[in-house]
Amino acid sequence: MPSPLEGSAGGVHRAFIDLHCHTSASFDSLASPDAVVRAAASRGLTHLAVTDHDRIDGALRARDAAPAELTVLLGEEIKTADGDLIAVFIDELVPPGLSAVETIAAIREQGGLVGVPHPFDRLRGYGRKSGALLADVAAKVDWIEAYNARVIGGSANEQAAIFASERSLPGVCASDSHTVLEVGVSYNVVLGDPSTPAGLLTALASVDMRPNRASLYVRAWTPLAKLIQSVRGNGRRRTQVSPGEPK
Repeated sequence: MPSPLEGSAGGVHRAFIDLHCHTSASFDSLASPDAVVRAAASRGLTHLAVTDHDRIDGALRARDAAPAELTVLLGEEIKTADGDLIAVFIDELVPPGLSAVETIAAIREQGGLVGVPHPFDRLRGYGRKSGALLADVAAKVDWIEAYNARVIGGSANEQAAIFASERSLPGVCASDSHTVLEVGVSYNVVLGDPSTPAGLLTALASVDMRPNRASLYVRAWTPLAKLIQSVRGNGRRRTQVSPGEPK
């Protein structure tokens, strides 16, 4: 986890950021927004992108509950017709179910930034899609998730890192946390202030990944979370909703 001694480098501000995490607004997490931001701050993160599945209400609650030392970036993990995308710096819900290209355009209309999470995960990524599709998507995004702490087995993270490098895109790592225990397990150290879209883009040029893997024990909670959320009526959205629809 970040150390207070890492707060500056030669007078340049250093920030610690996790660009992918979930709260109980997601269909597969039970971690309350309040608990998530408390955990992030206590572990030394300065910035946290809250990216619930196809929702932004959890991110809004997290932003309101965040302590002064933590900046919450409003985000969303969007299930497109082609694969998942991460949006950051959005103000309104981006509906699921559009094509990846249409989704990127909708994010850009809000002035947001776009990342590709776990692109080669055999269950969740673009790896099962055509290479041409992923290449087209990559040409339109701001970063690639080169290391996802929840990827299990195989070479998906290694493929993602190579893919990012070959396209001169920033490669970042992410906790993809679904429990409080995972928050910040993987994070990035950047120079500058990533609190704005321009600031994050500039900061990613100096990204220093600090990868670590989530334990299998923690991941075992996900099926239980899905079951509980389903009983609560918070299952995964499978149809498009309009950006202005109540969340």
